[in-house]
Amino acid sequence: MLFMKKNFKILVVVLLMAATSCSFTTKKFDDPNKDKLLIDLITYVLNEGHYDAREINDEFSEGVYDKYLGGLDGSKRFFYASDVEEFNEYRDKIDDQIKKKEIGFFDLTYNRLQKRSEEARKIYKEILEKPFDFSEAEDINTDFSEAEYVSSKKELKERWRKQLKFSTLITYHDKVEEEEMKKEEDSEYEMKSKEELEKEAREVTLSSLDEYYDFTDDLERKDYFSVYLNAIVESFDPHTLYFAPQDKDRFDIAMSGKLEGIGARLQKKSDNITVTEVISGGPAWRSEELSEGDEILKVQQEDEEDPVSIVGMRLEDAVDLIKGPKDSKVTLTVRKKLMGNIEEITLTRDIVEIEETYAKTAMVEQEGKNFGIINLPKFYFNMEDYEERNAASDIKKDIIRLKEKNMDGLVLDLRNNGGGSLKTVVDIAGLFIEEGPIVQVKSNGQRKDVLSDEDPSVLWDGPLVILVNELSASASEILAAAMQDYKRAIIIGSKQTYGKGTVQNVIDLNRWLRSNEFGDVGALKLTTQKFYRVNGGSTQLEGVKSDVVVPDRYSFVDIGEKDQDNPLPWDKIDPAKYEVWDGYVDFEKTIANSKDRMNANEQLKRIEQHAKWIKDQSENSAHSLNFEEYAATAERNQEMAKSFDSINDYKTNLTFTSLPYEEKMFENDTILKEKRDRWHKNLSRDVYVEEAIHVLSDMRKNNIREDKLAKVRD
Repeated sequence: MLFMKKNFKILVVVLLMAATSCSFTTKKFDDPNKDKLLIDLITYVLNEGHYDAREINDEFSEGVYDKYLGGLDGSKRFFYASDVEEFNEYRDKIDDQIKKKEIGFFDLTYNRLQKRSEEARKIYKEILEKPFDFSEAEDINTDFSEAEYVSSKKELKERWRKQLKFSTLITYHDKVEEEEMKKEEDSEYEMKSKEELEKEAREVTLSSLDEYYDFTDDLERKDYFSVYLNAIVESFDPHTLYFAPQDKDRFDIAMSGKLEGIGARLQKKSDNITVTEVISGGPAWRSEELSEGDEILKVQQEDEEDPVSIVGMRLEDAVDLIKGPKDSKVTLTVRKKLMGNIEEITLTRDIVEIEETYAKTAMVEQEGKNFGIINLPKFYFNMEDYEERNAASDIKKDIIRLKEKNMDGLVLDLRNNGGGSLKTVVDIAGLFIEEGPIVQVKSNGQRKDVLSDEDPSVLWDGPLVILVNELSASASEILAAAMQDYKRAIIIGSKQTYGKGTVQNVIDLNRWLRSNEFGDVGALKLTTQKFYRVNGGSTQLEGVKSDVVVPDRYSFVDIGEKDQDNPLPWDKIDPAKYEVWDGYVDFEKTIANSKDRMNANEQLKRIEQHAKWIKDQSENSAHSLNFEEYAATAERNQEMAKSFDSINDYKTNLTFTSLPYEEKMFENDTILKEKRDRWHKNLSRDVYVEEAIHVLSDMRKNNIREDKLAKVRD
């Protein structure tokens, strides 16, 4: 655990665990007095504990106002200009509301949104009763940020009409193409009329809007108040977030990859709670009684006489009833998808592991050499018991297994890894170097702390390549930066990683209350520190720059920290004392050879062209609502998209296999085998992995000192 100190007002803040992840959350909670308490408590903790606490003033107020209003009605299809004019009285007064523990602005916007939402419900139903004329010459701009708020109901209906027409046109076009394809395949096929297809397309749009309103009907006042709360906290920086109790549970599950329950993913559609996936290895999977598509009608706990109907219940409330502690029993009344019959299924809850959370490992052989690849989705850990299972311990086990197979080089794939536990980063880095600093951490106004690997042993001292991209963030950047500074690994990937150089701590807000009549008030994920490379530089905004830069589909998309609202600035501190790894010979030559291969690689040139085209498409917000014009544009786009099909046809000559212990698991777990087969197939088409193997081969053949390999096969 880390402890945060700031001024004399905070002596000790009890923290759950240091974390450095990029994460996003839904928000939740229903009592005006509780709302006032939360605003008071959260703003106090923010002011006293945030790394770079902002002054809550008029400028702050305006930022919160814009973010909150955008969160409520970003498409500008609910509020009128007159509503916003009324709201504008609070534009520079939210800071005063916060200080006085008042929620008048929230109440005004919440009540008005409920009213406008009901009005809009009638509007869309009325519009979708009549056919659209796709022969008219008109268009729509889908960049709603540039749109003005409407001044009348007539203007509002026109805005809805265009949005609904555009949505229907997309579906109508697809249906026309489907009919034409059927006719080409079967000359006897009687095509549906344009009128029939237009009606079907309108019904699809209507169904989508009805589902949207089914979702919003389940939202309560507390859900909207949480949007307001997070507009306040995110004005300090993009990674400070409020977690309502259920959100905190989700965060814990995301970080640990474990939950207690039956092992099924659920979705609400209309009033029905439907199984969308049975999680491999969980109680539902082991029972073989619950299947994807089954509808759960009732839930009965083992100590209850009667079941509780969950038809029409909020999804979150239904999930709360279904999940429960390990070894407890729950009986579900289920309507089976295939036969439609109703059955009662009793399951014993257990610890369910979300397999996608965890590291996975494969082996590949090339030119008589054996190489390993470990994909790490996040730096996971159990927030209550770090030693129970974490990314570092799993990777350590698999490296040992790979060494038993005489591994000659290792690829660590951190692409799309948004972060996780700070301690886990240090533990993983320590597997590859002798003792030394891994990351420097600094609290505002405090001396820096240097987090070091204190174990002189090295588990793997052979060739190492790390793959990154624009979505490799936080903990991923710490590990990549440390290995780069030590010259321990060659980093292959995007021009730079995400650029998140801050540390968050999850603070239990209940610990600040001596007495609490409102129940669980949740937690705050608070930015308390910044981290720095061992060379003293920050990864904030700038990220980690790859040794070998290769284009990918995100190359021209604005998705980094620098593209977020209110990011903390870049800075640097003094470097730590560390010794560069001396196990490689002609390290720079290996990098130069890789760059030459990548510059000449036709697959990467196509990927870069595709990324530029996607960027251009995403910036085009003007669309015709005339069918002929829309169809012509769609055809041009389809032809262009087809020209990039060769990207997906790319294949290497590499074949990947699982470790022996997983091969044994496949005998009883066909789902896991299917997932691994799919992963291996993707690896065999991955030009970045292919280059990583080439680099490992170069390092193993020519550029690694034999005396540094002494412990590789111990």
